[in-house]
Amino acid sequence: MTPRQAVDRVRAVPADMALLLDGRSGDERHPDLAWTPAGYVSHVTDNLRIWAERLAGARLAGVVDVQGYDPDALAEARGYGSVPAAAALWSLPIAADAWARSVSAALEEQVVLRHAKRGPQRAEDVARNNAHDAVHHLWDIRRILAHADGAGGGA
Repeated sequence: MTPRQAVDRVRAVPADMALLLDGRSGDERHPDLAWTPAGYVSHVTDNLRIWAERLAGARLAGVVDVQGYDPDALAEARGYGSVPAAAALWSLPIAADAWARSVSAALEEQVVLRHAKRGPQRAEDVARNNAHDAVHHLWDIRRILAHADGAGGGA
């Protein structure tokens, strides 16, 4: 996947998630997964916002050193279990648009972040990694919904 394809893929994720959750509560569960579908939407939103901000910080302020974050701690702090699906789906396209704009500008300027654990993270690495994360969580949501519908949805 090229970085531009990654940007296009992330731009499509909000509509994909909205379609999956149409007519659903968003609080369905799978025994092997920690979060609900609304929780996964919230995680994707947070991840996109965090990386958009990191790239903007590098471009706009020259701050290239970034730390990791614990997604489970963030989920607890944000209360993913109580975020309504409608609210999560409202927030996601805003984050995806900001992310796409930030990544596109960072690609143009060839931004390289220095991640505390991962080392150098070029804008194209961030684009691909974030697209992978978002698509992987679409799969998680599909698994949860299949399980809820009695179709299993196991690994």
